[in-house]
Amino acid sequence: MRASGFRNALSRFNAYISIECGLAPATREAYGRDLEELVEDLAARGVATPTAVEPAHLVEHVRFLARERGLDPSTIVRHVSTVRVFFRFLHASGLIPANPARLLERPTKWRKLPDVISPAQMKKLLAAPTPDNSDLWERDRAILELMYAAGLRASEVGGVRLNQWFPTIASLSVVGKGSKQRIVPVGLPAARALSHWLEAVRPGIVQGDEARADHRLFVSNRGRPLERVAVWMLVKKYAAAAGLHGVHPHVLRHSFATDLLRGGCDLRTVQEFLGHSSVVTTQIYTHVDKSRLREVATRFHPRF
Repeated sequence: MRASGFRNALSRFNAYISIECGLAPATREAYGRDLEELVEDLAARGVATPTAVEPAHLVEHVRFLARERGLDPSTIVRHVSTVRVFFRFLHASGLIPANPARLLERPTKWRKLPDVISPAQMKKLLAAPTPDNSDLWERDRAILELMYAAGLRASEVGGVRLNQWFPTIASLSVVGKGSKQRIVPVGLPAARALSHWLEAVRPGIVQGDEARADHRLFVSNRGRPLERVAVWMLVKKYAAAAGLHGVHPHVLRHSFATDLLRGGCDLRTVQEFLGHSSVVTTQIYTHVDKSRLREVATRFHPRF
């Protein structure tokens, strides 16, 4: 980071979002990346301190992100939000006399429809792990089944622990974004695959060393916690084996939500399953089956 004049402001802001706001590490890292890019761009324009920042500088920075960097609109929206929060904090803390980001407009966020796969394609994906393509195929099948059955993010799969699985009620306690906790019921195929992994396979890998395994539900072949990137690679591997393209962990989550809605589940319940803080986020899945919307309207509206 070239502009050392921002060092104190960035340090105080980081302490604020870490201690007072209690933001998750991933969120703090995203803020840090956005601000590092901002400071470097400002330095290139000859702006070396927060007090020297003018509204026009921030407008040019947003244009730089869009035109020269070619960032996705959703990424720019997040970046602008970071900039607004940062300068609002500096102004409220008395570190700058005025807030140059006060009138900075957020670009319209175009909501991309989520990628999903059909139930038939999902069936192929879930059947892809076999003894022929992995020594840990039972673990991998349990992971895929669980991701589709519970709509888990890749980070949630790696983070879930043994005491968060309740086999008697076939439910999972999940800690998602913002440390929000939710309880998600799991269907019979996923529950069976998970029970087999936990009872017949995992003990032989962990060998009682739960400290090394960090009590995680899923572990590597060395008995260590499974990282998010490993989950990502696992999904890509079996998608390729099933002849599917463009499939990544979030596609399973999208398909989970889409299939719930297609089956008649209400939007608020899907919101709870996914752990969304707002139903507005969940509404993107209402695109899924236009023919079903007409069918419902025909059944319940008197003029259809």
